[in-house]
Amino acid sequence: MSTVTVKSAPQFVRLADKKRARIPFVLDGVPAEALAGDTLLTAILMQQRHVRHSEFSGQPRAGFCLIGACQDCWVRDESGKRMRACSTRIEANMRVVTEDAR
Repeated sequence: MSTVTVKSAPQFVRLADKKRARIPFVLDGVPAEALAGDTLLTAILMQQRHVRHSEFSGQPRAGFCLIGACQDCWVRDESGKRMRACSTRIEANMRVVTEDAR
């Protein structure tokens, strides 16, 4: 089963509310920025097209329910702590890992 990786363009494009403080974080080893108050889901999808790959199909996933009920947006920090991307707020210098997040 092959995994398709498409990281060339973000899934989300911020249209408004751009004046909040910038928050640095690291996404899969790459420095990135989010805005204060963003969830991890927003922060990740502002950088790339998906949150993670399905462990069953290998296909990219971008969240499903967006309210913390479906188990589709789990990511980890570099220490292995699991976090729901849709309901966890970004914090300065978070180190987020999306691959093999389950």
